[in-house]
Amino acid sequence: MTDWQTLIDACWPAENVLRQGPWTIRVTHGAGSRVSAISGDVPAAISEAEAATRAAGQAPNFILWPEQTAMDDALARRGYGVEDSVTIWWHPVAPLTTAPMPYATAFTIWPPLQIMRDLWQEGQISAARQAVMARAANPAGILARVNDRAAGAGFVAAHGDTAMLSAIEVSPKHRRKGVAGNILRAAAHWAKDQGCSRIALIAADTNVAAHKTYASHGMQAVAGYHYRRLPE
Repeated sequence: MTDWQTLIDACWPAENVLRQGPWTIRVTHGAGSRVSAISGDVPAAISEAEAATRAAGQAPNFILWPEQTAMDDALARRGYGVEDSVTIWWHPVAPLTTAPMPYATAFTIWPPLQIMRDLWQEGQISAARQAVMARAANPAGILARVNDRAAGAGFVAAHGDTAMLSAIEVSPKHRRKGVAGNILRAAAHWAKDQGCSRIALIAADTNVAAHKTYASHGMQAVAGYHYRRLPE
């Protein structure tokens, strides 16, 4: 069974990770829930996690997996609301790499070019989120092109037999032109070169269009999680 949390932590790593009793507390300011979440499963010790997180200058934000029903209920009783439910999608690498990439459609590069950073920034993938990419142990950026113009960017990192694709951003004027699919296939070719047998990505459940795109490329929804945090 895949340890999705370990994969996420390796491919999209927090700036700092604190261990407090039964809790793992990720501390990264301004880069989203994935790198600022608390994980653990001891409802009786929630106060300990809250105190340590606030001492680190961060609001408590817990990541919950489906099997953590008791923890989920305990947080709900304390007033924590559900935020950012997501689905994990995956696909074997082999079917995505049977043919070479069409010329000049997408290629991997590291470190990212400025045009890739500009595309991410336009898509609200901030400098703090881009800094997460540099912390991954085995990173690569993906630049997609349409008619010799930069059309999209993505980020991929590998851990074990799985590569995780993140930060997919397609320029609005180049959407519905197969750019996201080219990014996925380019990431799969890179993953194959790293010895990975499958590729995965995470999509917010509110992003219905992205889910349709991934399903249309044969990806399967295999897991999911959500966050809980106190109302501001």
